[in-house]
Amino acid sequence: MKTVVITGGTSGIGEALARACLERGARVIAVAPDPAKGRRLLDAAARTGAGGRAEFIAADLSLVSENRRVIAAIGDVCDSLDALVLCARYFRSRRAVTAEGFEHHFALYYLSRYLLGYGLADLMDRAKAPVVVNVAGPGVGPPGVRWDDLELERGYDGWTAMSQGGRLNDLLGVSYAARREGAAPATCCTSPAGRPPGSPASSTPPPKCRWTR
Repeated sequence: MKTVVITGGTSGIGEALARACLERGARVIAVAPDPAKGRRLLDAAARTGAGGRAEFIAADLSLVSENRRVIAAIGDVCDSLDALVLCARYFRSRRAVTAEGFEHHFALYYLSRYLLGYGLADLMDRAKAPVVVNVAGPGVGPPGVRWDDLELERGYDGWTAMSQGGRLNDLLGVSYAARREGAAPATCCTSPAGRPPGSPASSTPPPKCRWTR
């Protein structure tokens, strides 16, 4: 039985993927901030006979400390990990800073994915054909990264923050594959077909993937 971790796994594309993986016999660990939505996913899994394979970890992934807690929690219950699917993000039209001092888009959309990708790499190395799927819209939006202002303290705009997060995730996919050359897992940056975060995904066609290894 394959084990799949899905961040943002209780709404939108993440939830649809979690349900599909459960239907196909996988063990699914969904990570998201809302316990009520987590309970909804677990109840839906139980109704279809998949309750024993569905798990939920409540966490605010915009916080570094919460990412580290999630990594430790997954390590406590998994001997290996077949897939890590990174869907969690949240659009903010106004700039917000986390309790740890990071701009929210940067923290949730990029930093969390960096931490989870590397933090769970040892578990994925133990799987037969592991993969990281980064749902980040590769190649979408204007090019470039504000290297001198990564957290957009000057002239913040929500769409600029989202676009810059996408560029950073493009680079993360490439660097992750390069730094782990010859080792699992493979990485894939994929577009969510232009749907807003958290929107219904039941009718979304299969997205295109850009494989980096």
